Amino acid sequence: MAAVQDEAQSQRDAVHHRIVVVGTGFAGIGMAVRLKQAGYHDFVVLERAQDVGGTWRDNTYPGCRCDVPSHLYSFSFAPNPDWSSTFSPQPEIEAYLRKVTDGFRVRPHVRFGHSVESAHWEGDQWRIHTSQDDFTADLLLSGMGPLAEPSYPKLQGIESFEGDVFHSAQWNHGLDLSGRKVAVIGTGASAIQFVPAIQPEVEELHLFQRTPPWVMPRPDRRISKVEKAVYRRFPLAQKAVRAGIYWGRESLVLGFAKLPAIMKQAQKIAEKHLAQQVRNPELRTKLTPDFTLGCKRVLISDDYYPAIAQPNVEVVTDAILEVTPTGIVTEDGVKHEVDTIIYGTGFRVTDLPVMDLVHGRDGKSLREAWADGMEAHLGTAVAGFPNFFLLIGPNTGLGHSSMVFMIESQIAYILDAIKTMDADGLAEVEVRPEVQRAFVDGVRTSMRNTIWTRGGCTSWYLDSEGRNTTLWPSFTFRFRQLTRRFDSTQYLTR
Repeated sequence: MAAVQDEAQSQRDAVHHRIVVVGTGFAGIGMAVRLKQAGYHDFVVLERAQDVGGTWRDNTYPGCRCDVPSHLYSFSFAPNPDWSSTFSPQPEIEAYLRKVTDGFRVRPHVRFGHSVESAHWEGDQWRIHTSQDDFTADLLLSGMGPLAEPSYPKLQGIESFEGDVFHSAQWNHGLDLSGRKVAVIGTGASAIQFVPAIQPEVEELHLFQRTPPWVMPRPDRRISKVEKAVYRRFPLAQKAVRAGIYWGRESLVLGFAKLPAIMKQAQKIAEKHLAQQVRNPELRTKLTPDFTLGCKRVLISDDYYPAIAQPNVEVVTDAILEVTPTGIVTEDGVKHEVDTIIYGTGFRVTDLPVMDLVHGRDGKSLREAWADGMEAHLGTAVAGFPNFFLLIGPNTGLGHSSMVFMIESQIAYILDAIKTMDADGLAEVEVRPEVQRAFVDGVRTSMRNTIWTRGGCTSWYLDSEGRNTTLWPSFTFRFRQLTRRFDSTQYLTR
């Protein structure tokens, strides 16, 4: 009886908006701005934290910065002439998102401290239950990106460890690492940034590496005052620079997805970079990957190799056997005494939390719908989930360019869907299963000969069955063409 009363109370208390957007990273904020510009004001943006920013709010580890050039890693409708360098540091990107939020008057639409706990399609609308309030909506738009939930390895004995433990995405800024014996687990995109930042202050740094990454030089430089002044006075100049960066990045698709043999030439640059920065032959061997450049995410850094070549750093390639109260034991029997463990182990990319939160027709969850792997039409719409659209959905990730470009393409598609619903008097749109299947089959066919599939590695791009459900296997301009117009004939409508 109490449960029935609670449900009835929830039904009465739910606040209705035409549109509910989840998340305030680039996806959620960009969607909100475009909704307002199109004249849609009956929407809310649900955010679990107390400020906007998404990944760029949460990842505050030392050395955090973007590996896509600043002029491209920003909204086309909100250029920033004041980037300090060609590759933006985390605080500037977070500040940029706050500036966009306030400049386009999105903040009044955001409900902070509202963590989405479930969303159910209830016949003709969505009911969204959060940590604070319930909402109902005609449309549910998810901006919950893949780099949101930290991934932790399963380590035997970790509960017994007596020291400090934290993930790079939840950096413990209150902990002074000076003089500490630190274990870093993982050598991915985060680790190659924070390792050089902490190496000079720690007494010992034990870097546990499962697979070495390919590291390319970082062509970073300060942007001069003159350049900034030009961009402020002549916005077209910055737009031209952005276009040049975009097309340069698009050319990389030839190596990643069209002619993987090209990557062998690019790999020589990475090999030379390693040889120049690491003189010790034994260490250089440990740091040399056995797969083709591009199979895993290509990392860029000029200070990673010099940092781990320092006397206080040990690169450990033996697998971790167990964690003890005072250290880590590897399979070769060696115990590495440490008092701090930092996970640089990335995020739950192919096991998204949203999979358990969102339930479509007949109560089926996204996890159940994706039992054979994540899939969505245009990475945006999922069969069985009416009036639900994903931003940064399956196969929209990139290995070469800016996710903001992909996000803006999806935003335009979703906005056209809403306009089409208004123009045609449609209450529901749900992608046809056969349309979704045809799109996914096409993506998987295109993926077969890419470097991500044939490069000889296992990466976070792949799910547990070895399927690449993460990346877009072609040019981003092709994705923009496909999302330029919403075609209601591809959808079941009511």
